[in-house]
Amino acid sequence: MRFAYFPGCCDHTSGREYDISTRALCQALDVELVEIPDWSCCGSTPGHSTSHLLGVALAARNLALVAEMGLDCTASCAACYQRLAMANVEMQNNSELCEKINWITGKPYHGSVKVKSIVEIIAELDPEQITGRLVKPLQNLKVAVYYGCLMVRPKEVQVDDPENPLVMDHLLEAVGAQTLDWSSKTECCGASLAISNEDVVLKLTGKILADAARAGADCIATACPLCHFNLDMRQKKINQVLGTGYQLPVFYFTQLIGLAIGLKPEDLSFNTHFIDTNKVLKLVG
Repeated sequence: MRFAYFPGCCDHTSGREYDISTRALCQALDVELVEIPDWSCCGSTPGHSTSHLLGVALAARNLALVAEMGLDCTASCAACYQRLAMANVEMQNNSELCEKINWITGKPYHGSVKVKSIVEIIAELDPEQITGRLVKPLQNLKVAVYYGCLMVRPKEVQVDDPENPLVMDHLLEAVGAQTLDWSSKTECCGASLAISNEDVVLKLTGKILADAARAGADCIATACPLCHFNLDMRQKKINQVLGTGYQLPVFYFTQLIGLAIGLKPEDLSFNTHFIDTNKVLKLVG
C-alpha cells in the first residue's frame, strides 16, 4: 500500500513524536508513505479562520501535488486531515469556488484525490498485519482514548461517530490495551487558543485530565498534535493553576501500537514527552 503523505507543520515541530512514530509504524506494517514534494501549510487554524478562500487554496494546492503523484493522500495531524478533506469536498461540489481556486494556485484540481486520516489507514489494514506482529501486548494498560473535535466533525469528513467514536479504541484493544468508557473523549481541549486565551485552554484541558483520571486511566492516547500539546506540555501549568497533581502520560496512538509490535521506545520518540513515560513502559514490561 502506498499513500502520498502530508506531514504538515506541526509534525515537523511541536508534534515530531507523531511524525516519527507514524513513519516507524507504517514501515513496520508495510504501508509506504511517500512525502508530498514541495508540500506547504494546509491553512489550518490561522489560514482558514482568516479567509475561507485562503484556507481552501492552501489545501487545494497540496491536493493538486498529490494528484500529480497518482496516489491517494493521508495526513497524521487531525487538523491537517480535516483541512485537506474539507477542501476536497468543496472542490468537488462548488464549481465556482473550484475555478477561482485553480486560478489562484495555477494548479488545476477538481477533487480527484481520496483523503484519509492515518487512523483510517491503520484501521483498514487486515487485522493480522497488526496482531500477527504483537511482541508486547498492552495487557496491563488502561487507556483513555481521546479523539477531540477535528476527527469527528464536521459530518462531511468525520472519521467516526461524533459522539462515541471507537476506531482508535478498537485498534488499541487489538494490541491488548484496556480502553476506558469516559465522558470527555470528544470534548474540545481549546486547540490553538493556547496562545490567545490560555486560561480557557487550562480550564478545558483540566476537565479532560480530570475525567481521564477519574476513569482510572494510566495514560491518554490521541491522534492530534494540538490535543497532545495541550494535554502533555500544559499539564504542569494546569497542576499549578488548578491545584491538581496529574501525572498522566499522553501518547499518539501510533506510539502505543508501535510499542506493542516491538518497536523500540526511542524509535517512537518516547523520550521527548513533557510527562514522564516510564510509568507506562514499566506497566507494559
